[in-house]
Amino acid sequence: MKEKGRKVIVQNRRARHDYAILDTYEAGVALVGTEVKSLRHGRASMADAFATVDDGEVWLRGLHVPEYTQGSWTNHEPRRTRKLLLHKGEIERLIGKIREGGLTLVPLALYFNDGKVKCEIALARGKKSFDKRHDLAKRDADRDIQRAIGRAAKGRARSMR
Repeated sequence: MKEKGRKVIVQNRRARHDYAILDTYEAGVALVGTEVKSLRHGRASMADAFATVDDGEVWLRGLHVPEYTQGSWTNHEPRRTRKLLLHKGEIERLIGKIREGGLTLVPLALYFNDGKVKCEIALARGKKSFDKRHDLAKRDADRDIQRAIGRAAKGRARSMR
């Protein structure tokens, strides 16, 4: 039976905190069989993962996919470099934007899309520490506003009875 929809394996939450996301791309990932089986168990870590462009190809480095427990001598190396599959035009656009300066490729998520492993990568700019503090303060303020709106709505609901 064919899988349908999107099933997230792992997300890189740190990336959204450390980088300002400018543009996102969905890329296929060239994997070996035991890697896919290990990913189906939901086991992976993007803690140190990053993407690079070398010789016109995009590579995912630092992604940790643990060895498949039932694997034999055919098992994969957990931190091997994996090729990301993108269209040539997308790769050339990424190379151009990265050369402009200050931008990097950051993996955001690894997921199954209709049974195939996909990686969401982002063209991002690093945030300064004051930008991070500003984002945290804005998020706290938004949360307080939503809380106040919720309290007001509940108060009105009680007075109508």
